[in-house]
Amino acid sequence: MNTTATRWLTIGLALLSLAAASVAHAEDDFESDLESVRDNWAIASYKTPKDQQLAAFERVLAESAAFASQYPGRAEALIWDGIVLSTYAGLKGGIGAMGPAKQSRARFEAALAIDDRAMDASAYTSLGALYHKVPGFPIAFGSDRKARAYFDKALQISPDAIDPNYFYGEFLYDEGEYAAALAHLERALKAPPRPGREVADEGRRQEIRTLIAKTNKKMR
Repeated sequence: MNTTATRWLTIGLALLSLAAASVAHAEDDFESDLESVRDNWAIASYKTPKDQQLAAFERVLAESAAFASQYPGRAEALIWDGIVLSTYAGLKGGIGAMGPAKQSRARFEAALAIDDRAMDASAYTSLGALYHKVPGFPIAFGSDRKARAYFDKALQISPDAIDPNYFYGEFLYDEGEYAAALAHLERALKAPPRPGREVADEGRRQEIRTLIAKTNKKMR
């Protein structure tokens, strides 16, 4: 190989190395931002006094919106912004909750179009919870039929994950299907811990145990 060819090969390899390093750095930034939103959501949800939660979620909402705007092609970013929006809507309540609830639905639907398996099918689970908890027509878009369909899709993809089993168990409890609710709640309680999500897991497991106790009372 002549000197000129060797020089161009060296330059090409150097450029490839720089490109790979840039991609790795961008992925590190994405993961860091995701963890920040995820952890701040968990702290606001489970470690913040009730009378301070709304203000806490307004701060997390600003962070998650920026995260989703920076990574509009990543399902995880859209899902987390949707989760923060839906949690905020639940805390806000009333007519003021409808705006963030609709924005949340749009985020989850956009995430599904990118990757419906992302985060243990969280977009399906979150849409199920949203359609379950939002009032129905003519007030809003809630629908038990759609909620059940979304939960079914989430569980087809992630049958043993904690969140789809918990939220479907909650839905079944509200529908009066106590035996089925209990089965899903117990499966949720057996789900393996999620690395880096200790605060969320602790809070969710307490919610599961509380609902299991309520379900058992209904079945007596």
